Amino acid sequence: MSDLVTGDAVVLGLRPARLPSRGLAILLDLAVYVTGYVLISVGLTVATASLDLAAQAAVAVATFLLFLVGVPIAVETLSHGRSLGKLACGLRVVRDDGGPIRFRHALVRGSMGVVELILTFGSIACIASLVSARGRRLGDVFAGTLVVRERVPGTRVMPVPPPPPWLAGRFTGLDLSAVPDGLWLAIRQYLTRMDQLDPQVGAAMAVRLADDLVARTGAPPPAGVPAAAFLMAVVHERQTRDAARAFRPAAVGPGTGYASAPMPGMMPMPGTMPVVAPVPYVAPAPAAPVAPVPPVEAPRAGGFAPPA
Repeated sequence: MSDLVTGDAVVLGLRPARLPSRGLAILLDLAVYVTGYVLISVGLTVATASLDLAAQAAVAVATFLLFLVGVPIAVETLSHGRSLGKLACGLRVVRDDGGPIRFRHALVRGSMGVVELILTFGSIACIASLVSARGRRLGDVFAGTLVVRERVPGTRVMPVPPPPPWLAGRFTGLDLSAVPDGLWLAIRQYLTRMDQLDPQVGAAMAVRLADDLVARTGAPPPAGVPAAAFLMAVVHERQTRDAARAFRPAAVGPGTGYASAPMPGMMPMPGTMPVVAPVPYVAPAPAAPVAPVPPVEAPRAGGFAPPA
């Protein structure tokens, strides 16, 4: 895996393409280009049969250079680094920072490719790719590009193990709003792979993650609770809250914590009791003039669900 770092200091986990896949992609591209060159050459030969030998030679050289340099550069520029051969092999040419290539990158790669791939029959490109830690040829080095694999075998997402039954529901009062996403990701990765770790190393990681989680929540775990079990229970509590928030009914009615009143001019449905707001906005009949009271704005729901 290649540790490419973007301008925002984000590490990109890209897998560089190696020599076998790159060689197969180049062979496929060459087969397509040679086929197109032969067909166009036959057509131009018939079309320029009435010209002299010098004009025919000039047309032949221009056609050869067009298919040798111009077409590969145009294809990589327009497809953002995905020629037909690379598309078939699941490869793409990207910049060193992981972004799409532009015309200047494709121009440098195509110009160097004439020497690396055509004049030396690919020997220089093979040696450079084998020596490079990321499998780059000289054209990639001068252009600042990298060929990466787009089709990576998918990994099965492992579920987080459930907490012990005696810990279920014991952390419903924790405030999880201050726990960052990075810590949640680290805890999840540990819980899904803790069976693959050395017992001592896994126990030390669990203690460190539990200490970080306790520092974020502000409430220490109960005495005698193992660190790994504490992490399982807190993650289970967060998943429960996320599920409750996702499937919370949108309608406002009895039992949701808000009082609702019928709209003016509406009759209550048959068989139902009208719900009266606790603080009706009706001024009592005063004996003396009373200053108007501005309406009170209803409280807005926060971004986090309150502790259960």
